[in-house]
Amino acid sequence: MSDHPWVEVGRGAELSPTGRSERLAGPEARLYGSGFMSAPTIDELEVADDPERWAALGFEVLDHGCQLGGVRVSLLGTKAGSGIVGWSLRDLESTDLDGLPTSVSERPQRESSSVQPNGVLSIDHIVAMSPAFPRSVGALEAAGLDLRRVRDAPTPAGAPRQAFFRLGREILELVQEPDEVVARAGGPDRPARFWGLALLVEDLDRAVEALAPHVGEIRDAVQPGRRIVTVRRSAGLALPLALMSREERAGADR
Repeated sequence: MSDHPWVEVGRGAELSPTGRSERLAGPEARLYGSGFMSAPTIDELEVADDPERWAALGFEVLDHGCQLGGVRVSLLGTKAGSGIVGWSLRDLESTDLDGLPTSVSERPQRESSSVQPNGVLSIDHIVAMSPAFPRSVGALEAAGLDLRRVRDAPTPAGAPRQAFFRLGREILELVQEPDEVVARAGGPDRPARFWGLALLVEDLDRAVEALAPHVGEIRDAVQPGRRIVTVRRSAGLALPLALMSREERAGADR
């Protein structure tokens, strides 16, 4: 996990000056095309992982999945592929998300679930990688995703740029692959791909205790007042996973 591309995103991310989206709050609505349409939100993530592994880490697993905030995470088993193998979104203009396996959901939004036994509240952000950053950003915007900003600064692994898309309470972080990775993988004519998840926790210190010894060292996040820790490979999960604190202010409860 030492080469992870995590870029921790704040809840009030600004709109990119070149983006077409408007800054919105709450269960926002946007004007798409010739009529009003709700902004896209995540219904379900499909993960090729064994439910038993998640249950062993303190997630409440029911019917081969768990609910994190308002999103269902379906655990399909490792024979279904590798990592995140698909998702369903509401209110899309197109399912062409530059190769991210996507379907349209007609299900109403769920009420947020209670806190998981390990302290996880919800999904903070989903990470996807792109070998052709402008192409992927264009496809996601064309499908109706709400671009909030583009960050032109390298991640710890050297990824030069990241774009952040708001999907209701959750965020999609699109990371540009470093040039050497693109060259090694055969060039930019490949689709975007899902990479990992960052989860929001109620109390990061308690969550680390609950998941020990399968977590690394807590460190400061990019945003002032937030912290992050990555889950180690020893946990046996099929995808990279990180835990993030909520915003912490001096003198205030987390």
